[in-house]
Amino acid sequence: MGGNGKHRWRISFHRNSKLEQQQPKHPPPNEFICPISGSLMSDPVVVASGQTFERLSIQVCNDLSFSPTLPDGTRPDFSTIIPNLNIRTSIQNWCRKTKTVHPPAPDYSSLERIVKDAMAAAAPPPPPSEPDLRVSEKELLKAVPDNPPVIFSHAATELGPRVNHFNSGSSEESVVIGGASPGTPLPFTVRPTCFSSSSVSSVEITEVEIQGQNPSGPLSEEEEKLVAKMKSNEVFEQEEGAISLRNLTRSSEEARVSLCTHRVLSPLRSLVASRYGVVQVNAVASLVNLSLERQNKVRIVRSGFVPYLIDALKGGSSETQEHAAGALFSLALDDDNKMAIGVLGALQPLMHALRSESERTRHDSALALYHLTLVQSNRVKLVKLGVVSTLLSMVKSGTLASRVLLILCNLAVCMEGRTAMLDADAVECFVGLLRENELDSESTRENCVAALYALSHRSLRFKGLAREARAMEVLKEVAEVTGTERAREKAKRILQMMRAAGDGDDDGSEHDGVLESGGLTRMRYRGSGGRNNANTTTF
Repeated sequence: MGGNGKHRWRISFHRNSKLEQQQPKHPPPNEFICPISGSLMSDPVVVASGQTFERLSIQVCNDLSFSPTLPDGTRPDFSTIIPNLNIRTSIQNWCRKTKTVHPPAPDYSSLERIVKDAMAAAAPPPPPSEPDLRVSEKELLKAVPDNPPVIFSHAATELGPRVNHFNSGSSEESVVIGGASPGTPLPFTVRPTCFSSSSVSSVEITEVEIQGQNPSGPLSEEEEKLVAKMKSNEVFEQEEGAISLRNLTRSSEEARVSLCTHRVLSPLRSLVASRYGVVQVNAVASLVNLSLERQNKVRIVRSGFVPYLIDALKGGSSETQEHAAGALFSLALDDDNKMAIGVLGALQPLMHALRSESERTRHDSALALYHLTLVQSNRVKLVKLGVVSTLLSMVKSGTLASRVLLILCNLAVCMEGRTAMLDADAVECFVGLLRENELDSESTRENCVAALYALSHRSLRFKGLAREARAMEVLKEVAEVTGTERAREKAKRILQMMRAAGDGDDDGSEHDGVLESGGLTRMRYRGSGGRNNANTTTF
């Protein structure tokens, strides 16, 4: 594959015959296949970089000190493995549905041969020796220039001066829930609160011109200095490197794309884990900047940053926690990251951060939880953590009420969430808030009605609890007088369900279309390139 000695690992070309015989008659979904063995997984586990593998495949790679390169060009981080119960259950259900025998545990020796074959394929070929060349080949080689022109694409950057802090404000932008009906602004932004269109940097940022990204090309002189500082053993130079990266990625989309490479992310990961406050703050802020670009989000998670962000959220300074929450929120916007972030243990620290003294930390933690609970496995995990009563108490007290209601709407989509919310008297809570007009905005009232609507899905208990809470009179007022158009529509549907002559008349078909799509609504990027069009300034 060329003379540069770099080979992509295509494990499908090295399957063992024994493993091949175990392949089911019906082709399974790609996510059920181990990228190393190429076979249906028996004991799937999630690694720190977010991918799922067969547990024994990881053990063999570790035993042979081999780090494979996956088809997308990334290298998985095997430092942490967590059982992926969601995928295992999905595989078992698929096997039952297709009448396929559940995959047995793989054979160590077979996997060892596969990995060794991959290691051999990844090794660079030996250079051809001069005596083996025929005369005709020598003549041909004379026509090849000794130094053929090569065009490398890289960021030509200039590091800005060192500063000790940056100014930022808060963003008031909101997203309109799409569709033909009139939109209601969701009460949160699409970027972390450490970015603001009104803030003006105290540092002059040099424009970055990029002709294209070539991760394998050589670093420019400025980039080499940046990476060298980040890798230095001197804390002062680490600090300078983190601040320089933060400056470079503050305002330029091109710089954020160009610098999100393994050569930069690897030393940055060490700085995020630093015990020195200034180093850690600027490293995490740089990561937030890089995570703004949609194409960077999966790469960052697969580079193993999530456990370090969780640690920063737990024990970092107040400013570090703000940036860590913002980074997790930004990374959670990508659907491919949601399950991995939840599996790696971010849910409980984010819940704890809802009580932070920092408004930014609370804000971005709530948004991160909202996006993470668009995934079923994260909903179930959060319910099992026993957070429903805590979230309801926050709604009653008015703490982040609108955002917390969105999380509760997502939890109500799953059976476990509905059961926990009904057990915690959520119906009486929501009806009481609507009756007493204790909610601070129309959007919050609409979210409260949406939560009741989600709870009413195929629930006999809801009918009884709603009648006890005298919900009909409140919902009539919403449907006829006080509600927004969306709130009126949902209130009318709840009333129709409660007035049904028999329990069997409500088949829940209308609910299915709304609830199974992932909660109240799914917020998407708007504008070109999948990013928000708002003119925001990075922090």
